[in-house]
Amino acid sequence: MEKNMPKNADLGDAVEMGLLSEEYDQICNILNRKPNYTELCIFSVMWSEHCSYKNSIFWLKKLPKKGSNILIEAGEENAGLVDIGDGLACVFKIESHNHPSALEPYQGAATGVGGINRDIFTMGARPIAQLNSLRFGDINLSHTKWLMKGVVKGIGDYGNSFGIPIVGGEVYFDKSYNTNPLVNAFSAGVVDTKNVISAVASGKGNPVFIVGSSTGKDGINGAAFASKDLTEDSADDIPSVQVGDPFQEKLLLEATMELSKTDAIVGMQDMGAAGIICSTSEMSASGNCGMKINLDKIPTRQNNMKPFEILLSESQERMLVVVKKGKEKKVQKIFEKWDLNCERVGVVTDTKDLIFYYKNDIVAKVPAESLVLGGGAPVYNREYKEPDYFKELKNFDINNISIPFDIVNVAHQVISLPNICSKKWVYEQYDSMVGTVNMTNNNPSDAAVVNLKGTKKCLAFSVDCNSRYVKADPKVGCEIAVAEAARNIICSGAEPSAITNCLNFGNPYDPEVYWQFVGSIKGMTSACKKFKTPVTGGNVSFYNQTRKKQNIEPCFPTPTIGMLGVMKNKTYFTTLDFKNEKDIIYLLGPSKDDISSSEYLVNILNIENSPVPFFDLDLEFQLHELMKKLIRGDFLESAHDISEGGLFTSLVESLLPRSLGCEIYTDQFYRQDAYLFGESQSRVLISIKPSKEKDFKKIIKQSKFPFYKLGHVCGEKVLIDDVDFGKINFLKEKYNTSLAKKID
Repeated sequence: MEKNMPKNADLGDAVEMGLLSEEYDQICNILNRKPNYTELCIFSVMWSEHCSYKNSIFWLKKLPKKGSNILIEAGEENAGLVDIGDGLACVFKIESHNHPSALEPYQGAATGVGGINRDIFTMGARPIAQLNSLRFGDINLSHTKWLMKGVVKGIGDYGNSFGIPIVGGEVYFDKSYNTNPLVNAFSAGVVDTKNVISAVASGKGNPVFIVGSSTGKDGINGAAFASKDLTEDSADDIPSVQVGDPFQEKLLLEATMELSKTDAIVGMQDMGAAGIICSTSEMSASGNCGMKINLDKIPTRQNNMKPFEILLSESQERMLVVVKKGKEKKVQKIFEKWDLNCERVGVVTDTKDLIFYYKNDIVAKVPAESLVLGGGAPVYNREYKEPDYFKELKNFDINNISIPFDIVNVAHQVISLPNICSKKWVYEQYDSMVGTVNMTNNNPSDAAVVNLKGTKKCLAFSVDCNSRYVKADPKVGCEIAVAEAARNIICSGAEPSAITNCLNFGNPYDPEVYWQFVGSIKGMTSACKKFKTPVTGGNVSFYNQTRKKQNIEPCFPTPTIGMLGVMKNKTYFTTLDFKNEKDIIYLLGPSKDDISSSEYLVNILNIENSPVPFFDLDLEFQLHELMKKLIRGDFLESAHDISEGGLFTSLVESLLPRSLGCEIYTDQFYRQDAYLFGESQSRVLISIKPSKEKDFKKIIKQSKFPFYKLGHVCGEKVLIDDVDFGKINFLKEKYNTSLAKKID
């Protein structure tokens, strides 16, 4: 043992920190001795699921990661880097902040937003757009309302203060999320490829700086906290929840942008999960080097912080920067200008070890490679098995369901459901206009479309996942999640380019949960290969469940897909709203007598167990190719995909923006409830001008893709099969106000 090293920690300490006994033995073998308490703390956070992906990396490696537009492969940097042409790249990523948000929803959500934005600008990219994917429990529960209000306010306050528009997202409700909400934050930025900053340390003797905010005790052990079940005692872990300051983050952003244009930087990394120890180990391992760090030189907010507290703190708005020797003053001058800490705390070495000092004593010495993903961190391929419910779902038979007598009343109920109705109560708390790049503020589209000023191009973004589908069939359900994200991108006029993912599941040691995870990876793989959308990275969040005494209740499996699309010409931009009376309405895609896993079946008929809705990956791809041809040929007035709530919901959403009505006729070959409310996939609702119908039909017939002429846009009434479903203003009131009435 090194001179003056602290005393050893034993197996009991390891187990208390969440390590397995065999992992403790592995640590002893790596060090050739027993670890001390600080070192054991280091391994406990770096080998936690949140940092090491030890229970998921075996399968994550099977995802498609290569593509002609991919500039770095998944896992090599803080976020994905995708070539968008003209010397520019898009940096984008999605991550979870579920456990912190379950305990302290405001700060949990706020720091999730802050962390994901730092991942973007740490690479030298200026963030231009944020999205989020949120899951809450039963909306009628007071606890759900408290969680939702805190999460939405946290996202809004941090994002609005930081000054990056929130341009899109999704919100779902299900009782499986009653205690454990999901808060998945997405951010994207644009960078000149010449100014990309790498998260790599190199160069013996190069100084190491910590910049940004001071280090406090908030968020200590947060990564390990996010890698275990939530229990009735989890409120005791509130110190594991970080506290954010968006104004500090804004200063840090501007300083980083200025820094990216200098020649002073070797590498830079955000201090997110596991704080200083994560940044030092990952940067060192990437550069095949080591570091010496003086912990007592790190600016702290609290007196007498212990070495392990400084190392593990997840205080926000901090970066680790490796500077070229001799360029220190240039860096210090920039951070002094922005009134931020910029302290030299260490040096790069060629030993491959991380050595941490406190008041001249060595408090920890560990090989950097032993801590990181793909290095010495353990890798497990857990047991998995198909759950009994999977076979039972297939027993569902639509013929045992009676068609409702009052279809009009059912339609009104469907568009009032929390998962269907407008989320205005949520998005009106977000600033979507700052930066003046959001093209979908007053022009609603299936995807969020962001203007790239000074070019002909736009970027399109979508976040999608129907977790009920994934539970019904993990492989097909995840294929649908990728397909719907791509369909939204296509309907906006862009072309899918790449994805990031946030994989939210229960306990990986539960074979049935792990079966859901493995199936989702297989589905994501097949769909991404089909649409040529490689995976640029993302996040795995296990342990999304609640333990109540002896019962464990996992959340629905939720592999959220964040997709990037590129619109090569702004003239392709397509919105979802019907434009003019007499425009003709068509349905593209196959109709089916299918109400499986639909909002109508689950929340109107109260039947929860049914299989995944109809989906065919090849047919979906054909639809995308047809849509691209129609949009490039300027045939469409509008395009809107059909998903949750079925055809009727998509119809209402296309009518509302301009307060128009319609007169349509359903295909009488199919059940009316399935036709209007079923959620079978690979379908798009479009409208065209009468003058273009002849040429439109010619292209459709050549494609041999199924289509059906529904009717036309008209006055203010919604008429279906000659039945009055209500005036558009009545439907608008139902759709727009239902969520607010349930929350307030």
